[in-house]
Amino acid sequence: MPVQLRFHTGLAGTDYVTRELWRQATLNPCPLHPRGGCGFARHGTYPRKTPAGTRIARWYCPRGHKTFSLLPDHLAARFPGTLADIEQVVATVEAAPSLAACVDKLRPDRVTLPSALRWIRRRLTPVRALLPRVVSLLPELFTDTPALITSMRKLLGADGLLVPLRCTLGPQLHALVRPLGFAYRVSCPAPRPGGVQHNMGPDPPAVLA
Repeated sequence: MPVQLRFHTGLAGTDYVTRELWRQATLNPCPLHPRGGCGFARHGTYPRKTPAGTRIARWYCPRGHKTFSLLPDHLAARFPGTLADIEQVVATVEAAPSLAACVDKLRPDRVTLPSALRWIRRRLTPVRALLPRVVSLLPELFTDTPALITSMRKLLGADGLLVPLRCTLGPQLHALVRPLGFAYRVSCPAPRPGGVQHNMGPDPPAVLA
Protein backbone atom coordinates (compact mmCIF):
# COMPACT_ATOMS: atom_id res chain seq x y z
CA MET A 1 0.00 0.00 0.00
CA PRO A 2 1.70 3.26 -1.10
CA VAL A 3 1.72 6.03 1.48
CA GLN A 4 1.39 8.71 -1.20
CA LEU A 5 -1.86 8.99 -3.11
CA ARG A 6 -2.97 11.14 -6.01
CA PHE A 7 -4.61 14.52 -5.41
CA HIS A 8 -6.33 15.65 -8.62
CA THR A 9 -6.61 19.44 -8.60
CA GLY A 10 -6.61 20.27 -12.32
CA LEU A 11 -4.49 23.34 -11.54
CA ALA A 12 -0.91 24.42 -12.06
CA GLY A 13 1.60 24.69 -9.25
CA THR A 14 1.26 28.43 -8.70
CA ASP A 15 -2.50 28.13 -8.25
CA TYR A 16 -2.03 25.27 -5.80
CA VAL A 17 0.16 27.50 -3.63
CA THR A 18 -1.74 30.78 -3.89
CA ARG A 19 -5.08 29.10 -3.19
CA GLU A 20 -3.60 26.83 -0.50
CA LEU A 21 -5.41 23.84 -1.96
CA TRP A 22 -3.93 21.46 0.60
CA ARG A 23 -6.55 22.85 2.97
CA GLN A 24 -9.26 21.46 0.68
CA ALA A 25 -7.76 17.99 0.35
CA THR A 26 -9.87 15.16 1.76
CA LEU A 27 -9.08 11.47 2.25
CA ASN A 28 -11.85 9.22 3.45
CA PRO A 29 -12.01 6.37 4.34
CA CYS A 30 -8.73 5.06 5.66
CA PRO A 31 -6.82 3.22 2.89
CA LEU A 32 -6.00 0.42 5.36
CA HIS A 33 -9.39 0.16 7.08
CA PRO A 34 -12.23 1.08 4.70
CA ARG A 35 -14.84 0.17 7.31
CA GLY A 36 -13.42 2.68 9.78
CA GLY A 37 -12.87 2.26 13.49
CA CYS A 38 -9.12 2.83 13.31
CA GLY A 39 -9.05 6.46 14.42
CA PHE A 40 -7.99 7.70 10.96
CA ALA A 41 -7.66 11.49 11.07
CA ARG A 42 -5.95 14.44 9.46
CA HIS A 43 -2.33 14.82 10.57
CA GLY A 44 -1.35 18.32 9.51
CA THR A 45 0.83 19.09 6.51
CA TYR A 46 4.47 18.95 5.50
CA PRO A 47 6.36 21.36 3.20
CA ARG A 48 8.00 20.85 -0.15
CA LYS A 49 11.01 23.07 -0.88
CA THR A 50 10.01 23.62 -4.49
CA PRO A 51 7.83 25.23 -5.65
CA ALA A 52 8.21 27.64 -2.74
CA GLY A 53 5.26 27.69 -0.35
CA THR A 54 3.99 24.22 -1.29
CA ARG A 55 2.51 22.06 1.46
CA ILE A 56 1.15 18.51 1.31
CA ALA A 57 -1.88 17.35 3.33
CA ARG A 58 -1.31 14.29 5.50
CA TRP A 59 -3.41 11.76 7.49
CA TYR A 60 -2.54 9.17 10.14
CA CYS A 61 -3.91 5.71 10.89
CA PRO A 62 -3.20 4.87 14.57
CA ARG A 63 -4.04 1.20 14.15
CA GLY A 64 -1.82 0.74 11.10
CA HIS A 65 0.89 3.13 12.37
CA LYS A 66 1.09 4.75 8.93
CA THR A 67 0.74 8.22 7.52
CA PHE A 68 -0.78 8.92 4.09
CA SER A 69 -0.43 12.05 1.98
CA LEU A 70 -2.18 13.45 -1.08
CA LEU A 71 0.28 14.57 -3.75
CA PRO A 72 -1.10 17.02 -6.34
CA ASP A 73 -0.70 15.94 -9.97
CA HIS A 74 1.86 18.59 -10.89
CA LEU A 75 4.43 17.50 -8.27
CA ALA A 76 7.05 14.81 -8.77
CA ALA A 77 6.76 11.83 -6.45
CA ARG A 78 9.70 11.14 -4.11
CA PHE A 79 11.69 13.78 -5.93
CA PRO A 80 12.02 17.57 -5.54
CA GLY A 81 10.24 19.92 -7.92
CA THR A 82 7.50 19.43 -10.47
CA LEU A 83 6.90 16.84 -13.17
CA ALA A 84 7.08 19.61 -15.77
CA ASP A 85 10.56 20.63 -14.60
CA ILE A 86 11.85 17.06 -14.82
CA GLU A 87 10.19 16.56 -18.19
CA GLN A 88 11.90 19.67 -19.55
CA VAL A 89 15.29 18.32 -18.49
CA VAL A 90 14.68 15.04 -20.34
CA ALA A 91 13.32 16.78 -23.45
CA THR A 92 16.34 19.08 -23.57
CA VAL A 93 18.72 16.12 -23.36
CA GLU A 94 16.85 14.31 -26.13
CA ALA A 95 17.36 17.28 -28.45
CA ALA A 96 21.05 17.76 -27.63
CA PRO A 97 24.09 15.92 -29.03
CA SER A 98 25.41 15.13 -25.53
CA LEU A 99 24.77 15.71 -21.84
CA ALA A 100 27.60 18.21 -21.66
CA ALA A 101 25.95 20.27 -24.40
CA CYS A 102 22.89 20.73 -22.15
CA VAL A 103 24.68 21.97 -19.07
CA ASP A 104 24.76 25.68 -19.86
CA LYS A 105 21.04 25.67 -20.65
CA LEU A 106 19.87 23.49 -17.77
CA ARG A 107 22.32 24.50 -15.04
CA PRO A 108 23.70 27.99 -15.77
CA ASP A 109 24.35 28.36 -12.02
CA ARG A 110 26.44 25.19 -11.81
CA VAL A 111 29.37 24.96 -9.44
CA THR A 112 31.29 22.38 -11.45
CA LEU A 113 30.63 20.42 -14.62
CA PRO A 114 30.56 17.02 -12.82
CA SER A 115 28.00 18.29 -10.30
CA ALA A 116 25.80 19.64 -13.11
CA LEU A 117 25.99 16.31 -14.95
CA ARG A 118 25.01 14.43 -11.78
CA TRP A 119 22.03 16.76 -11.36
CA ILE A 120 20.90 16.03 -14.93
CA ARG A 121 21.40 12.26 -14.65
CA ARG A 122 19.36 12.08 -11.43
CA ARG A 123 16.38 13.35 -13.44
CA LEU A 124 17.15 11.66 -16.72
CA THR A 125 17.76 8.10 -15.50
CA PRO A 126 14.41 7.39 -13.76
CA VAL A 127 12.39 8.89 -16.61
CA ARG A 128 14.25 6.86 -19.23
CA ALA A 129 13.50 3.74 -17.21
CA LEU A 130 9.86 4.76 -16.77
CA LEU A 131 8.85 5.59 -20.36
CA PRO A 132 9.17 2.06 -21.83
CA ARG A 133 6.93 0.81 -19.00
CA VAL A 134 4.36 3.48 -19.86
CA VAL A 135 4.43 2.48 -23.53
CA SER A 136 3.75 -1.15 -22.55
CA LEU A 137 0.86 -0.10 -20.29
CA LEU A 138 -0.77 2.06 -22.97
CA PRO A 139 -0.22 0.22 -26.26
CA GLU A 140 -3.38 1.71 -27.75
CA LEU A 141 -1.90 5.20 -27.37
CA PHE A 142 1.77 4.56 -28.11
CA THR A 143 1.84 1.86 -30.77
CA ASP A 144 5.23 1.83 -32.54
CA THR A 145 6.21 5.00 -30.68
CA PRO A 146 9.77 5.47 -29.39
CA ALA A 147 9.88 5.82 -25.60
CA LEU A 148 10.93 9.46 -25.79
CA ILE A 149 9.37 12.58 -24.32
CA THR A 150 9.35 14.41 -27.66
CA SER A 151 7.82 11.49 -29.62
CA MET A 152 5.15 10.75 -27.03
CA ARG A 153 4.22 14.43 -26.69
CA LYS A 154 3.81 14.69 -30.45
CA LEU A 155 1.55 11.65 -30.60
CA LEU A 156 -0.68 13.04 -27.84
CA GLY A 157 -0.67 16.52 -29.38
CA ALA A 158 0.22 17.98 -25.99
CA ASP A 159 2.90 20.34 -24.66
CA GLY A 160 3.35 18.19 -21.57
CA LEU A 161 3.50 14.45 -21.06
CA LEU A 162 4.11 13.40 -17.45
CA VAL A 163 1.18 15.24 -15.86
CA PRO A 164 -1.36 13.84 -18.39
CA LEU A 165 0.16 10.39 -17.87
CA ARG A 166 -0.41 10.61 -14.13
CA CYS A 167 -4.08 11.30 -14.84
CA THR A 168 -4.36 8.50 -17.41
CA LEU A 169 -2.48 5.93 -15.34
CA GLY A 170 -4.26 6.62 -12.07
CA PRO A 171 -5.03 2.95 -11.24
CA GLN A 172 -1.44 1.90 -12.07
CA LEU A 173 0.39 4.59 -10.09
CA HIS A 174 0.89 2.25 -7.14
CA ALA A 175 3.04 0.02 -9.38
CA LEU A 176 5.08 2.79 -11.02
CA VAL A 177 8.12 4.38 -9.40
CA ARG A 178 9.23 7.99 -9.16
CA PRO A 179 8.85 10.62 -10.39
CA LEU A 180 5.47 9.62 -11.85
CA GLY A 181 4.20 6.83 -9.62
CA PHE A 182 4.07 6.20 -5.90
CA ALA A 183 5.75 2.80 -5.50
CA TYR A 184 9.03 2.32 -3.70
CA ARG A 185 11.84 0.89 -5.76
CA VAL A 186 12.51 -2.62 -4.47
CA SER A 187 16.13 -3.62 -4.40
CA CYS A 188 17.43 -7.09 -3.67
CA PRO A 189 20.65 -7.41 -1.67
CA ALA A 190 23.55 -8.81 -3.62
CA PRO A 191 24.59 -12.33 -2.67
CA ARG A 192 27.67 -12.56 -0.53
CA PRO A 193 30.79 -13.80 -2.27
CA GLY A 194 31.66 -17.38 -1.47
CA GLY A 195 28.08 -18.62 -1.10
CA VAL A 196 26.56 -19.72 2.20
CA GLN A 197 28.97 -19.47 5.11
CA HIS A 198 29.22 -21.90 8.02
CA ASN A 199 28.25 -20.76 11.48
CA MET A 200 31.09 -19.42 13.60
CA GLY A 201 31.99 -21.32 16.76
CA PRO A 202 34.64 -23.39 18.51
CA ASP A 203 36.11 -26.45 16.89
CA PRO A 204 34.46 -29.73 17.93
CA PRO A 205 36.43 -31.91 20.33
CA ALA A 206 38.97 -34.15 18.69
CA VAL A 207 37.99 -37.79 18.28
CA LEU A 208 40.56 -40.02 19.93
CA ALA A 209 41.51 -43.23 18.15
